[in-house]
This record gives sequence, structure tokens and C-alpha cells, in this order.
Amino acid sequence: MQIPLELTFRNMDPSDAVEAAVREKVDKLEQFHTSITSCRVAVEAQHRHHHKGNTYRVRVDLTLPGHELVASRDPGQNHAHEDVYVALRDAFNAARRQLEALNHKQKRHVKYHEAPPHGRIRLLDRDHGRIETADGRDIYFHRNSLVNGDFDQLEPGDEVRFDEEMGDDGPQASSVHAIGKHHIVG
Repeated sequence: MQIPLELTFRNMDPSDAVEAAVREKVDKLEQFHTSITSCRVAVEAQHRHHHKGNTYRVRVDLTLPGHELVASRDPGQNHAHEDVYVALRDAFNAARRQLEALNHKQKRHVKYHEAPPHGRIRLLDRDHGRIETADGRDIYFHRNSLVNGDFDQLEPGDEVRFDEEMGDDGPQASSVHAIGKHHIVG
């Protein structure tokens, strides 16, 4: 980090043990993203008069080139946050998830859905047809597999997309969609 860790204790005395735990967790965050320029951590004891013990609120502010991330864990009704180390763990886990999401976004890790298989009608009979795929495979389909279309309107050469499954006699299309003039196949 370019700027040293800033650690603030509120409504509680500073603790060397808590500071050591915070420094260890910050070091681990730097493993997820090496461009962290600064980190500010606030540990606050929240006094609750209707409750026996204090609960702790932890806030982690991270600065990276072009980004600022804030992870905060407010104890609310979470009695586990009566332990400052549990509150630290939860806040730093949230910060780590944000860093991981930023890493994926920066690396352009975007999920792309594969386009369903497509092909052209090769043969039509009274109740079934055959689709020829781009790689030359022959896929059987029944007229009842056609979705939102009229089987009797299909012609050899029409382009279709389909969902494929293995039938008793080989590959077959479980649903077939005629591709109109305005459909784009990816």
C-alpha cells in the first residue's frame, strides 16, 4: 500500500491484539488485489443498554486506482458480533468479496451463454423432419417439437435453432425454433 493502514478505535480502548488481527487481514486483502493504495479500518464498540455485552461495528474503506470500496458490518441483532474478532472476520470477508468482484470485472470475466445449436431443415415428412447442422450432423425432430410455429409452413433450407438430446435412435431435437429473418444466431 502506498499509504499506511489507518486504524481507528471508537468507544473502546485501543488493543494491540485487535490491531494485529486487522493488519493480518489487510495483508490477506492485498493478495486479492495488489493495487490497494490505502486502507482505513474503524472498529467501534456500540453500547446497548438493553443488552448485556457490547456489540462491535467494523468498517473497512479501501482505495484503489479509480475505485473506493466500503465494507461494513453493523451488528444489528447479530449476537455473534459481541466478539470483536467475529465482527472483523465478517467485515473483511465482505471486503474480500468486493475485491474479487472488482478483479473479475477488471479482467472482463463475463459469463457468455453459448448459443443453442442451429442448422437448416434438410428433409420434411408428414410428422417429422431432419436438421442438418453446420458440422454436418443429422438431427431428427418430430412435428410436436416445433415451438411457436406451424410445421406445415416449414420448408427444406429453413434455418432453425434447437435443443438437442439423445433419443432411442440417436440425437434428436427436443424443441425446434424456426429462425425468422430478424433473428441473429450467435
